[in-house]
Formats: sequence, C-alpha cells, structure tokens
Amino acid sequence: MDVRNCRTCGRLFNYIGGPANMCPACREEVEKKFQKVKEYIRENPKASIQQIADDNEVSTNQLRQWIREERLQFTDDSDIGIECENCGASIKTGRFCDNCKNSMANSLSEAIEKPKPALEQPKKKPDSKNKMHFLEK
Repeated sequence: MDVRNCRTCGRLFNYIGGPANMCPACREEVEKKFQKVKEYIRENPKASIQQIADDNEVSTNQLRQWIREERLQFTDDSDIGIECENCGASIKTGRFCDNCKNSMANSLSEAIEKPKPALEQPKKKPDSKNKMHFLEK
C-alpha cells in the first residue's frame, strides 16, 4: 500500500498510480475545471491563455500542461500557441513540432534498425577426426 500526501490539499490518500500525486477528490475537481475550460474555449475561440485562465479560475501553467498533454488543442487561426521543447517553434498542442517529431522518429528508427547480416562463412566439411566415437563392449 502506497500512501501519499495530495500535492493540492495535503490529505493522505492511497496512491494507485498516474502522473499527478493528487487525491481522488482533487483529481475530480481538476477534471471538472478541464471540462469547463474546454467548453469555454469552444464558445470563445479567440480568447488568450490569460483570459481563459482568469475567467475559469485556472492557472496558466495548468492550461499549458493540458496543451502539452494534448488534452487541449487550438485551431491554426488561433493566436494561442506554445513553444516546441526542442526547437522553440510555435505549436498548437503537444510537446514537439511536426519537424522535430519526424526527426526524432527517424533517429529512433535508425538506432533500432536490424543489423545487416554478415557475409556467411563457407561451411567446413565435417572432419572425421573430430567425431564422437563409441567403444563397443
């Protein structure tokens, strides 16, 4: 049993797993805020991150976390964007831009590429001297 303190309210709870060290009550509260923010963005697609945060009583860091987790995504015509963690390009969701994702995928596939078969050595003819012999009784 893994008992931890909630990072939000400080209460003890049985930690089951997941990225956030939050008790079920706080996790449910954050999820309610997320749904509220999602609906707000649908109704106000041109709102800035600061305006979304102020109107929904959510921190801008929480909004950026949801964007990085790809839970929130903005349209291409929206002014909202975050920086790619690798090159700094403006992106609408996730952690990396498409170019960096493709580059990382190519690097990874090259790193785990199957080794090329070595040239086969010609097979030697069996040598009768190296065979196992049995003595008859």
